[in-house]
Amino acid sequence: MTVDKNALPDGFDQKTGPAAFAPPEAPANQGSPVDSDAAVRIAELEARIAALETETKDAKDQTLRALAEAENARRRAQLDREDAGKYAISNFARGLLTVADNFRRAIESIPADLHDDARIANLVTGIEATEKELLSSFERMGIKPIPAIDQPFNANLHEVMFETPGTGKPAGTIIQVIETGYTIHDRLLRPARVGVAKAGPGAPAGNHNIDTSA
Repeated sequence: MTVDKNALPDGFDQKTGPAAFAPPEAPANQGSPVDSDAAVRIAELEARIAALETETKDAKDQTLRALAEAENARRRAQLDREDAGKYAISNFARGLLTVADNFRRAIESIPADLHDDARIANLVTGIEATEKELLSSFERMGIKPIPAIDQPFNANLHEVMFETPGTGKPAGTIIQVIETGYTIHDRLLRPARVGVAKAGPGAPAGNHNIDTSA
């Protein structure tokens, strides 16, 4: 049976049926507008994420630095408080050292033969007891006498008042204490004023570099 093409209704094809149902052909080499917008949006989001990560890292670094500075400030303040507690009495204690000096001078000024006198003995006992109590108070406050006799001269602790030759001791050895020195905790409160052995013929080797210009 032969179909007359001219007899088919409009919109129909002999092989494919209704031409209205055939899908339109997409243009060649042309992307979807939806895909292009999504790619742009993804790129923008990735850039924003990278910026936020950088900002977060910077904020973390700043926070860590601020915490470190705060900790350092706290430690400095704690050390300042400790130093204030230890050394606030330095000036007051330095004034009391002369009291201790006077007690020692008073005891040493009494001739030995008078110590047997009951009246003098009671006085000496009282002065010595008072001196002992004062030195005990010094120790409780961290104030200690500086060792001197027979010690080598130390410019950080001792002040030389004179040198004596012919002592038979190494040069720079302390042979006499004129005024007792003291430290408070780990700091010098007052240097010990001393006399030292002077270098001479036949004297043992020792510290020859003694400055007595003071």
